[in-house]
Amino acid sequence: MNLVSDSFGRIIDNLHDGLYFVDRDRKILYWNIAAEKISGFTAEEVVGKSCSDNILTHVDAEGSSLCLGLCPLAASIADRQPREAEVYMHHKDGHRIPVSVRVSALTDAEDNVIGGIELFSDITNQSGNALRVKELEKLALLDRLTQLANRHYIEKEIQSRFEEKKRFKIPFGILFMDIDHFKKVNDTYGHDIGDEVLKFVANTFVTNSRPFDSYGRWGGEEFIGIVRNITCQDLEHLGNRLRLLVGNSYILHQNKKLHVTISIGATLVNEEDTVDSLIKRADILLYQSKTAGRNRLTIEE
Repeated sequence: MNLVSDSFGRIIDNLHDGLYFVDRDRKILYWNIAAEKISGFTAEEVVGKSCSDNILTHVDAEGSSLCLGLCPLAASIADRQPREAEVYMHHKDGHRIPVSVRVSALTDAEDNVIGGIELFSDITNQSGNALRVKELEKLALLDRLTQLANRHYIEKEIQSRFEEKKRFKIPFGILFMDIDHFKKVNDTYGHDIGDEVLKFVANTFVTNSRPFDSYGRWGGEEFIGIVRNITCQDLEHLGNRLRLLVGNSYILHQNKKLHVTISIGATLVNEEDTVDSLIKRADILLYQSKTAGRNRLTIEE
């Protein structure tokens, strides 16, 4: 029996997908090695804690918290029905990562529900991002702190998108994004914490980007996303999804959650645009989001 149990244990720990078990109160009882790699949390940090104790804190695409309500795992424990969903998991470093989850109830020999099991897969475009970082390093076009493209690369990339639009009629848009009240973060917590905030915001963009879009650090707490082959409506939806994911992300500082929000100016390229005019329009729209109260997106075709 021990041999069989040991074999199952090795199989579970060698899965590429994250796997964990919970009891009926959603207290975590087991956390495999892949779960550690995907989430950044070790088994020692999560076993014995509830899902919502500063650990997974899943949110959906609209930014709604799932851990405090009837999440897929809780629903399956309640009605015994297996479920699948795509949610956004909190990584230990602060950013949100998209994961595909499959959940089901766990029962004992008498068919009583004793908990639940969740299998989750990272659906980030990880291999593409790794290649992107290596290429940018070679070209000295990488922002070293955030591991995003730097301003010089973003300018070149926008120019390339103009040429692509001229040749193939492929539209594109940009998202000009700024962290709200970032100076207050630096003044209150120090620049080291400010750097951690910049990194988790940047990671949120990267892990939730489409493989053919580009995100870069424009300067300071400003970022630009270049979004290819998109409509105005879809650009607005994408920008608001990123805004909600950042707002629902956090880092832990002295056992407290440190949140930030972003404001966004979004616009599609038009026939009369140049690189400068496109960025200037997006910057003006960003300013409108700031003056309207922050943590919002303003868009113009």
